[in-house]
Amino acid sequence: MSSDATILHADLDAFYASVEQRDDPRLRGRPVIVGGGVVLASSYEAKARGVRSAMGGRQARRLCPDAIVVPPRMAAYTAASRAVFEIFRGTTPLVEGLSIDEAFLDVGGLRRLAGPPFDIAVRLRREVLERVGLPITVGLARTKFLAKVASGVAKPDGLLVVAPDRELEFLNPLPVERLWGVGPVTAAKLRDRGIRTVGQVARLGEATLVSLLGAGAGRHLHSLAHNRDHRPVQVGRGRSSMGAQHALGRQPHSPEDLDAVLAGLVDRVTRRMRAAGRTGRTVMLRLRFADYTGATRSHTLAKATAHTGPLLDAARALLRTALPELDRRGVTLIGVSVGNLDDGHVQPPLPFDRDPGADLDAAVDAVRDRFGSSALTRAVLLGRDPGPEMPRLPD
Repeated sequence: MSSDATILHADLDAFYASVEQRDDPRLRGRPVIVGGGVVLASSYEAKARGVRSAMGGRQARRLCPDAIVVPPRMAAYTAASRAVFEIFRGTTPLVEGLSIDEAFLDVGGLRRLAGPPFDIAVRLRREVLERVGLPITVGLARTKFLAKVASGVAKPDGLLVVAPDRELEFLNPLPVERLWGVGPVTAAKLRDRGIRTVGQVARLGEATLVSLLGAGAGRHLHSLAHNRDHRPVQVGRGRSSMGAQHALGRQPHSPEDLDAVLAGLVDRVTRRMRAAGRTGRTVMLRLRFADYTGATRSHTLAKATAHTGPLLDAARALLRTALPELDRRGVTLIGVSVGNLDDGHVQPPLPFDRDPGADLDAAVDAVRDRFGSSALTRAVLLGRDPGPEMPRLPD
């Protein structure tokens, strides 16, 4: 890890909404909501009124009645993302994409060619604005963790440099939620103990954090609170998981509705896995409740697979177990991901019987590849809105 601030975290501001404001001058400076039934994204003007992603459309319009609601244009967001990543890769070969609208860039070896990191960051922001027409915020620091925190503090449309000799001075006053891995549940545990800032976390011993949060989370937060992050920017890193999610309104949802959504999500994920030549063993079900807190359930299969059948069976079992809690607390989002991915090499079990599910998957994939994703669908999905398929980085 460099002793200088050489890692950039570049993050497009309110990405979907910013693309809409770029392409329609009438939307500029106005509160914009992308998506009708469920908020996919909102402009900063709408965020200031309390609108946030995955919120139900009715609630968003109550908070911001003068908002302009526009349908999502996934092709436009994909094109904008590709243009921005072209600028990233033209800046440095060391680019690690996190999502379609953010990435880490290591510019430590470019001082003689392109100048100091601060000048590179200034130039990067100017190029994205001039060539793609979008505002982008950049954090510059010595570690990936701190660069990401800096960009979050600098939003929107800002640039923040954290000098190596002022790292803890910058970190200590920040709320605990700025630490990676601190969600509502962990934050509540810390705040119940009177721990509200990163500095207070840093002053706790590692053993105390472990006893409070568990071994993994305790050690993780202890390291981050002292800015100990030795991860380099990784280029071309293979995904460790693939997933999809579907935001739901706040109205009640029957088990049949939830099962249909789940089946559609598993179809999307397994098709992507087969196209990328990846197999996985761990099925993860992500849930967000009506109060916007979340939970994750997981199950690991005996062998890795990309076949829809066994992965859907595992996801359905997880959902059945969670149904009593969903009935009690409500649900606003379901997500499915498959982890423990490898490169598609599967040891066939004895006896060597051919799996008919593989033939079915191949036939369905071939039809959809030729005629489009909607050419074939499950019967339980007929007449249902499958939700938009979000743009993503290449698998």
